[in-house]
Amino acid sequence: MSEVRVGRPGRLGRDFGWLWAAFAVSSAGTMLAFDAFALIAVTVLHSSPARVSFLSAAGIAAGALFAVPLGPWVEFRRKRPVMIAADLVRCAALLTLPLAYALHTLGYAQLVLVSVVVATADIVFRAASGAHLKALVPQEGLMVASARFESTTWTTTALGPPLGGAAIGLFGPLTTVAGDAASYLLSALGVHRIRRPEPAPPVAASNRLTRADILEGWRHLWRTPHLRALFLNSTLVNGLIMVGAPLMAVLMLRELGFPAWEYGLAYGIPCVGGLIGSRLSSRLVRRYGERRVLRWSGTARVCWPVGLAFTGTGTGGLLTVMAVELGLITCIGVYSPVLAKERLQHTDTDRLARVLSAWTVTGRAVTATLTLAWGALASLIGTRPALAVAGVLLLFTPALLPTAPRDPLPQGTPRAESSGT
Repeated sequence: MSEVRVGRPGRLGRDFGWLWAAFAVSSAGTMLAFDAFALIAVTVLHSSPARVSFLSAAGIAAGALFAVPLGPWVEFRRKRPVMIAADLVRCAALLTLPLAYALHTLGYAQLVLVSVVVATADIVFRAASGAHLKALVPQEGLMVASARFESTTWTTTALGPPLGGAAIGLFGPLTTVAGDAASYLLSALGVHRIRRPEPAPPVAASNRLTRADILEGWRHLWRTPHLRALFLNSTLVNGLIMVGAPLMAVLMLRELGFPAWEYGLAYGIPCVGGLIGSRLSSRLVRRYGERRVLRWSGTARVCWPVGLAFTGTGTGGLLTVMAVELGLITCIGVYSPVLAKERLQHTDTDRLARVLSAWTVTGRAVTATLTLAWGALASLIGTRPALAVAGVLLLFTPALLPTAPRDPLPQGTPRAESSGT
């Protein structure tokens, strides 16, 4: 019997609590070690800017490439053991860095290799955990569960980097990496505590993965119009937003002379918007419906980044960045839980891991490609113009969003869940 009571979607049960706790602790570790690889490359290995950029892009791109056949592999296996294995792999890989640092053998190649392993295991974990969430939480609880994950993400994003910076200052550059490794071990223990019997995975047509198995995630996304629109929009929007991260670091820290603590403050404080947005998301869906909220919040989130091109010096510049990021993150906080529910709701369980893997792989590959392209663009036309170009292109992306339903939805009218594909 389901532990979620109809009409009381906030009660998601003890097993979901363990899954949520596992996510929270690993998310906290990840944010504590935010940009740790780049920091190690700069402060310990004294790498050039080009090598630091390559480190960031290589981990994302190679991890995505290696994860392509792993999506189908995850699909046909029980998800809980896969999640535990992914956590343990990430823990072991990260622990090699402080060990090598203590032995004075840490090198750039090891840093790249570990970043690839961690990125690959992260995609595997996300695919397995997303599929497991749908089996663990009934449909009426998916919106609440997604909102809780989203609020947890923004909480750890707000608190992790400042605490990580303090830990590095007190205990050294590899401290946060060790903390991140420990968080994955705790995450594995949390997943292990889930007691509800896991549904049997779908049975593969053969013992070997076929080309059709590998491509099924992308095929499902492409042949489902609603998911196709969300997939194309999210992939492009996330990539164009993320290209601004390294450019803003150059603009604020080098060109405008902001100290590192102000740079962290500019991106830490606005994360409260993610908490606000994720708390509002369920209420807005109940009042206006999922499609409208997706359309409105998806459009609103792309109106902000162009403002980063107007960042100035001093307090005014700091407040400009904070205002832009607060607006952006609040809209993302509303949008993301609804998107997560739509993906789960419009995908059958027997292909869900492949769909989530395909989504993540594509998104990371596009982000890595655009990041490299915008780095080259900034070197040609300057940092501000490159930020402006990304911001202007974002304004055209709502054309890819699914069209909201035309019929009005009266306030307080219960909205039936849309059926799967």
